[in-house]
This record gives sequence, C-alpha cells and structure tokens, in this order.
Amino acid sequence: MVTDKQVRILMALINREKSLQAAAAKAGMSEKTARKYRNLGQLPSQCKPLHNWKTHEDAFEVAWPWVQEFLEHNPGLEAKALFEALQRDHPGRYQDGQLRTFQRRVKQWRALHGPGHEVFFPQVYRPGQWCASDFTRMKSLGITINGVPFDHMLYHFVLCWSNWEAGTVCFSESYESLSTGLQNALWRLGGVPRDHRTDSLTAAVKRVGSPEIFTENYQGLANHYGFVSHKTQPRCPHENGDIEKRHDRLKKAVDQALILRGSRDFNSRQAYEAFLERLFDQLNAGRQERLAEELKVLRRLPARRHQDFTEVTCRVSPFSTIRVLRNTYSLHSRLIGEQVKARIYAEHIEIWYAQRRIEVLPRLRGESGHHINYRHVIDRLVRKPGAFENYRYKEDLFPSSQFRIAYDLLRGQHGPKRGNKQYLRILALAAEESETLVNEILRFLIRQGATFDAQTVETRVQARLRPPAITEIEVEPVDLTLYDQLLEHEETLVPCNGISTDS
Repeated sequence: MVTDKQVRILMALINREKSLQAAAAKAGMSEKTARKYRNLGQLPSQCKPLHNWKTHEDAFEVAWPWVQEFLEHNPGLEAKALFEALQRDHPGRYQDGQLRTFQRRVKQWRALHGPGHEVFFPQVYRPGQWCASDFTRMKSLGITINGVPFDHMLYHFVLCWSNWEAGTVCFSESYESLSTGLQNALWRLGGVPRDHRTDSLTAAVKRVGSPEIFTENYQGLANHYGFVSHKTQPRCPHENGDIEKRHDRLKKAVDQALILRGSRDFNSRQAYEAFLERLFDQLNAGRQERLAEELKVLRRLPARRHQDFTEVTCRVSPFSTIRVLRNTYSLHSRLIGEQVKARIYAEHIEIWYAQRRIEVLPRLRGESGHHINYRHVIDRLVRKPGAFENYRYKEDLFPSSQFRIAYDLLRGQHGPKRGNKQYLRILALAAEESETLVNEILRFLIRQGATFDAQTVETRVQARLRPPAITEIEVEPVDLTLYDQLLEHEETLVPCNGISTDS
C-alpha cells in the first residue's frame, strides 16, 4: 500500500527526474500508480471514502425513542440508570456487556442534541488592574501546633496579571478577617490595584434583594483604599477562577514544603506563620519581572490603615453579660446596666467604656457560645452561694482541672451545700490573690488526700507557702534480654500431667 510519504517524495521527484518511471522507482512504486496520484493531485489518505455506514445492527434502535424522550426531559440522568431501566423493562434482552456501548451512544446524542455546557471565557488582564481574594480551608493539610490539630483558614490574595500572592491565617469568613487579610496584602505589596473581586461573601456582599450590593463596612474599606469592588454570582466560583486555581496550587506548594520539612507539627502559631511567609516569598521570587511592571501602575497607599474592627454598642445585662455576634461574654458586675462599646476584631473583642479600653476578650467561633470570667462575678456569687448549684455557666467557673477536682472533694467532705460555699471562697481567693498559687496549693492538698477547706488554702496563701514541685520520675530503659531469659527458663520446665517437674 502506498503511503502519503511516498507520494510526497514522488511529487518532489517528478520535476527533477527525466521520466515518470525514474521518479516512481525512486519513490518505491510502479509507474502506473505514480501516474494515478500525479493525475489525482491528492494523498492516499485523502482518497479514502468517508465511513458513514453501519458495520453492525443497532441493538438499541427499537428502544431509542423512549431513551431520547427521557434524555430530553431529564438532562442530568445518568446513562447507567437508563440502561438498568431498559434491563428491567426488557428482561434478558440487554446484557451487562452492552453498557459501554449504550453509554457511548448517550454521550454522542448529548454532544449533538443535548443542552450546551457552561462556557469559560478566558480574560485579558493588564498590569495593576485586577486583584482577587477569597478564603480557603487548610484542614486537609493536617497541620498541628504542639501535636494539637490546628483547624484554620487562610485569607488568600492574588494579583491576576503577575500572580503575586499573599495570605493571612484566620478562623472565619468574617468582615474583620477580610479587612485584616486584605490590608496586610496591600501594605506588603506597597500599592493598590484598580479593581478587587471576591466571591459573594456575606462579609462583603449584602443579601439578594438589598438595594445596595456591598455592606457599609466593606464599602468603607474600598473607599479608603480607592479600589473598585466586584463580586461573582452566587454559587459560581469559576467566575473568580484566578483565585480558585491559586488555592489549589498554594495548597500543593504548602503540602510539598511540609514533606520536605519532614514534619507537619509546629512549636507555635508564630512558627507556622513564619513558615508560610517564607513559602510566599519563595513563590513570588519567580514573579518579580511582571510584578515590577505592576508596581509602576499601582495606586499609592493611603496615609494609614483602615480600622480592622466593627463597633457595636451593648448594654450589660443583670446577668453581668453582653451579647456579641450571638455569643455571650461576661463583664464585671460593676458595669451592670451600663452601655459599653465592643470593637470586634478578627480574633478578639475589645470592650470600651468612657473612652478607655477595659477588657480584651477572645472572639468565640460560631454561635450560642459563652465566655464567662469568674473574676467578673465571684464577688456577687460569694454572697449568693445558693445560685452556684444550678448556674447556667457553672462549668466556666473551674479555671483548671485542679479546681474541678477540689470542688468535687469539698462536696464529698463537707456536703453539697457547705462544699459549694467552701469552693466559692477558694475561687474568690484566687481572684484576689493569685490563681497560679491557689492552683498549686490545691494540687498539693489533693495529692495529700487529707480533708481541707477554704481556711486551709487561705492560710497557705497568706503565708506564701508554695508546695514542693512535682517530683520528676525517671524510668530506666527496659533490658529486653530479660524476656529472652524468661523464655529460656520456661523451656527448662517439663510439664507432666499438668504438674511441673521443676522442684
């Protein structure tokens, strides 16, 4: 059979050789065949007839109208489910080996007559114009702090033209996390792009139906830096494809760096954040040329950062608590009935009263949580010890396991009612003097196993009698050869009727 290569050689030789016969011989074909392809002016592959006839009978021809009707009205129906329906309706007619043929037939029908797919339109970016950001969860990487799983997120920022990126560790998709992460990235970058795009984050975007698109806080942040805000449609992450793709590549880069590091455990959160900073520097090192072009056209940063917090006004309830973001926090009983301002940051809450900061509270994650500081209520609780038994936040009034154990022992030694009073006196002593010292004294008394009360603890606290430190027990390495000696000794014992002959 003559190939396309032979015909190409023939066409090149026809004008150089004296005769067609000589050109055909050098091309490896007969003169008749050479004359045929010279006259046709086509390659052998171009002369093959179009294969448009059936090579075998269509096994699904009879049932296809029924299948087609289902496909038209149910675009998401899988071919396998339809095939199993055919097998049920026509027992023995369709075999399992025909499933692949049926799936191919359904695939071809959808390509020719089915609904169109989502089209992704590649975008053209210009230096300094677009940046994008979003949150991504890092739990799948298995990072731990001192052996404890570190469940966190990362606010991820990317310049769309140069792919320069930065990130900030956070724990929720809140406005405060968005504000902190975005400002960290912009100040590290040293400029402000013209447009910023996010997903439809509740931290930045109002709910559907609102006349305004963005929240007041986020719009204030945008106005402060002078960028134009954009958002994607709900449940359409591909519209923010640049940041979504960078999420995947960043996680792979972090995973590879952790493998090279040899451990996913860090001594502290600061050590982990330093690890991420070095990784971002490494990733950005190869983008310096394109980044330099972006820096030329970026807008200048403002004179100062925008505030990283949201401020709300709360009134301290008769329970000596306030409600912030659907969580409960305690304040000192002196503030009951007063109005305070809560400045909500990404990871903590500042309480302000009379233009001064009076408390810094940890920000709770989720809803319906509570953070009760025993120092805020212990003075009132000592006067009302009967309220302690069924206090809603009773578990928050055990600063450590030693206090909890001491509470149970006091109730057992002095009875529930008197035991509660004794424990509250000890807790008040911890608030007035030193929680650490009281905790050490309780540890010592618990280890002694003797009966004690609040007076015993108070006497030791006033005398500043620190108990001896916990004795460190050193266990010598086990000599494994001892096990071999045991086995050798057992072999010397010869059983006879269940009684050892060894005397």
